[in-house]
Amino acid sequence: MMKQCSLHDFMEELKPWLDTNHIRSAELSGGNQLTLYFLDGMKNVYRIDDCNESQIRAIVSDLKKKGIAVKE
Repeated sequence: MMKQCSLHDFMEELKPWLDTNHIRSAELSGGNQLTLYFLDGMKNVYRIDDCNESQIRAIVSDLKKKGIAVKE
């Protein structure tokens, strides 16, 4: 199931989960579609509809800084 959301909503929803204790990896596709794979086997797909590529790249960079592997 894909969730369509704003950048602000995306960041608020994920704030408590953005670390390697919860997220196994992430995958960026289609420019604004980000899939997060959780350690418990769950996966969430987000289409972030109100941001540009540089904002998405900043999210990806932040995930990498937190030790989360990101496939682009």
